[in-house]
Amino acid sequence: MENKTFYITTPIYYPSDKLHIGHTYCTVAADAMARYKRLTGCEVMFLTGTDEHGQKIETKAKEAGVTPKQFVDQIVEGPRGVKDLWKLMNISHDRFIRTTDGYHERAVQRIFKKMYENGDIYKGTYRGKYCAPCESFWTESQLVDGKCPDCGRPVQDAEEEAYFFRLSKYADRVRHLLEDTDFLQPRSRVNEMVNNFIKPGLEDLCVSRTSFTWGVPVDFDPGHVVYVWVDALFNYMTALGYENDAHDELRKFWPADVHFVGKEIVRFHSIIWPAMLMSVGEPLPKQVYGHGWLVFDGKKMSKSLGNVVDPYVLAERYGVDALRFFLLRTFPFGTDGNFSNELLISTINVDLANDLGNLVSRTVAMAEKYFGGTLPAEREDASGDCELKTMASTLRDRYEAEMEAFQFQNALSEIFKVIDRANKYIDENTPWSLAKDEGRRARLATVLYHLLETVRICATLLTPFMPESCEKIFARIGACEACRGWDKANVWGSLRADVTVSKGEALFPRIDAAEELAALEALTAAQKKSAVELEPPAAESVSFDAFCRCDLRAVKIKDCVAVKKSEKLLQFTLDDGTGVDRTILSGIRKYYAPEQLIGKTAVAIVNLPPRKMMGIDSCGMLLSAVHKVNGEEKLQLMLVDDAIPAGAKLC
Repeated sequence: MENKTFYITTPIYYPSDKLHIGHTYCTVAADAMARYKRLTGCEVMFLTGTDEHGQKIETKAKEAGVTPKQFVDQIVEGPRGVKDLWKLMNISHDRFIRTTDGYHERAVQRIFKKMYENGDIYKGTYRGKYCAPCESFWTESQLVDGKCPDCGRPVQDAEEEAYFFRLSKYADRVRHLLEDTDFLQPRSRVNEMVNNFIKPGLEDLCVSRTSFTWGVPVDFDPGHVVYVWVDALFNYMTALGYENDAHDELRKFWPADVHFVGKEIVRFHSIIWPAMLMSVGEPLPKQVYGHGWLVFDGKKMSKSLGNVVDPYVLAERYGVDALRFFLLRTFPFGTDGNFSNELLISTINVDLANDLGNLVSRTVAMAEKYFGGTLPAEREDASGDCELKTMASTLRDRYEAEMEAFQFQNALSEIFKVIDRANKYIDENTPWSLAKDEGRRARLATVLYHLLETVRICATLLTPFMPESCEKIFARIGACEACRGWDKANVWGSLRADVTVSKGEALFPRIDAAEELAALEALTAAQKKSAVELEPPAAESVSFDAFCRCDLRAVKIKDCVAVKKSEKLLQFTLDDGTGVDRTILSGIRKYYAPEQLIGKTAVAIVNLPPRKMMGIDSCGMLLSAVHKVNGEEKLQLMLVDDAIPAGAKLC
């Protein structure tokens, strides 16, 4: 019979921020799926990698004083970089692509030219809104409260010569794909895409930039670089050999069986990606699955919010398998999951230490104690044990149905129903009582064999989630290589009748929750403290008289608007207690949305001479505090108690 193939991808990671546990979530899920498919006998291609072009990386590299390539090399290849994290998390990818790989860049140039030559790309001028952190273009109608609908951050006006992709040409075909097929899952994502993007009218997509240089050059028009999402999306095919000769597996694995993507990039994968594939005449992936986020206190984890959770710390403290298990056991894959240290510790203690670990250790210990580690071949009739036997031998079918639907949490739940039943089976049969009666030794051997068989089946199906721990379990229960496969996972009695077990250290030591939570809290506080960088004190001293000449006043913010054609400035209308409005311009636009500040009480130096900026007189200066957290500049406007009246002098 011809071997089946399975091609699964994760979105390639954009290496501009600190890696956190949220970044591992999708890749661990994809790894579990790839391992599951290999277990069933599929030939798997599991692709991951890094998306390394774009304006944000060019900017961050400049701030760091290095070239963009040096910047991304450090994050991808350096200590505790992307590759190190995937190695730590035991990710079994078959291929790792970097969009700075030469073969990929040359292929993207050919793809761009192909769409240009078939009339789907044309030159024009882009005028609209651009979100630099997301590398996304938006129309005015797509903004939410004037901000990026994906990340909620301010957007900037953009105008430049650009090439456009005729996305509107494919609107009807894409809508049919979304509404009338299972292409996009879970189904809730379909309504979001159709209602928010297709029904309002798909506009042609800007697919080149001229305002920066860090990208794949448009080879037939110097000065243009390919839009990062065109570059990034085609990695799924170039990594197999599309438009290049570095690989030759395109016809073997394409179309992809599934793209796992975070919900924030579903738009690119379910609308733009299929339209571009239609343009170049290639088959569409079979499915896009948009999973939820790991959130912290209800907010998406991000470096800028300071709520990132370090996967290295968690893996070093609790073990990689425990962390992998927690991510997929605790949160439904299609929805957001609220991460907490309490939940992590509870899951390890209850599921792994109490239920699974205890079942394995008790069963092996009893086989050692009562039979010297090797069960006798003679058995007692076990017709009364049919419930456990039936649950275990039929588990594979229930598990398979959930895995094929990417419902990892449900698949694990099915396994743990059987583990719970096995623990109850011990209490029902009281092996310690059977051991006291010489005439019941055959019954005792039967009870222990049933427990070992149940553990074997459960460990086989747990292998995609906890590969290293399951190897240890197989060694404990004496499961040979031949009885660990998929074809034996629904066959009762695959262990040798005279199986020999061996004891070992606890698989999942129980954690003292109160002690561990206190340790984590102290560690987090220390990390935050060490991550803050402050400007050193000024070397030049200022006389007391000079300082006293600065007139600092409380001012009420009556209005605040963004200054047109400026990326930095906000214009404040202030009540300074004089009865005449004061105008001050401040370069804090990247840190605040104007409406956030209206009604607040700030502090201003009011006796500075007027300074003209963007044609507007700025009469004074608002005070702010500046520092860095994890290398990223943070600014906070100095606000005071609103009970302080406008014009009150600060001294």
